[in-house]
Amino acid sequence: MKISTKGRYALRIMIDLAENANGEYIRLKDISARQGITLKYMEQIMPMLTKAGYVRSYRGNNGGYMLAKEPEEYTAGDIIRTTEGSLAPIACLDDVPNRCERQDQCSTLEFWEGLKKVIDQYVDSVTLADLVNNHEEKCGKLNL
Repeated sequence: MKISTKGRYALRIMIDLAENANGEYIRLKDISARQGITLKYMEQIMPMLTKAGYVRSYRGNNGGYMLAKEPEEYTAGDIIRTTEGSLAPIACLDDVPNRCERQDQCSTLEFWEGLKKVIDQYVDSVTLADLVNNHEEKCGKLNL
């Protein structure tokens, strides 16, 4: 499993929205400038985050984006899954219940299930607020 730039950028965008929240919508152009992510690429990611209910959007002169909830209410896992889909290390674990015809004889299935469990537990234990706090500790509040 490898997280694509969409997943990585989605986390950065959400951190940026959390750090710069002031009750007003934040322009995509401003996020792009701070994050070094092209507007074109961000325009592919933002609809995913909006559709998932993670951000609210507003069109017009004062338009832009803002978080729909408090940073503590998002997990890194939720955000990454929105852009990446399942974080399962193998395809047969995407289905619940597992529909693999070899599951009864698969000598590695328990290993893969254990790995998936560890991945899910970790990414779901880290909130957006944790990521914001980590960034502020490393870089200070203004340098996202």
